[in-house]
Amino acid sequence: MKQTKTLKVRVKDKHAAELNRMARSVNFVWNYLNELSSRAIREKGLFLSAYDMHPYTKGAGKDLGLHSQTLQCIAAEYVARRKQFKKPRLNWRKSGGVRRSLGWIPVNTGAAKWKNGQVFHNGTYFKVWDSYGLSTYKFRAGSFNEDSRGRWYFNVAVEVDVQPTLGQGAVGIDLGLKDVATCSDGGRLENSRFYRRMEDQLATAQRARNKRRVKA
Repeated sequence: MKQTKTLKVRVKDKHAAELNRMARSVNFVWNYLNELSSRAIREKGLFLSAYDMHPYTKGAGKDLGLHSQTLQCIAAEYVARRKQFKKPRLNWRKSGGVRRSLGWIPVNTGAAKWKNGQVFHNGTYFKVWDSYGLSTYKFRAGSFNEDSRGRWYFNVAVEVDVQPTLGQGAVGIDLGLKDVATCSDGGRLENSRFYRRMEDQLATAQRARNKRRVKA
């Protein structure tokens, strides 16, 4: 059975300068889309989708030093957060100062791969501490992320084979109408409608106005 999980590995510190440069470009694109979206809402009453934003950033990846699919990922993330917080404008991403935004570089499926023992993305090799054996996985979408200490990590979604569990010996019971109960091991307990056998005794007790017996 296939299951998707996210692997997180640390990128070696010598790549921090390049990743910081790319993160500043990501912030620039985010802020541009933020202004574009807010103006479209204010002036035209139009909520731009990620697809609507793509023509405005098309071809800018080369000048900004970003992968072309990264621009699309930024637009998709921006629209998703705008819908989540229900705001016409989101917070600006700041590249400097005390309240600087932590670095974030989204990577689309196929835009990063394991090559020559390193993560290859946007024409650059990034060395990482590989604790998972990344060469055995096929990368899906992911991102480079910075923590508060300035360290960078590569997060990527992969598919792994998972063996279904055999249980712990306990049997769950699901109550029903046609069946009294259905067990998790497939067994069924048929509803024998035992109350039918009590109808004559109930009628006798009701005629005798024996409330105690009727309740029983």
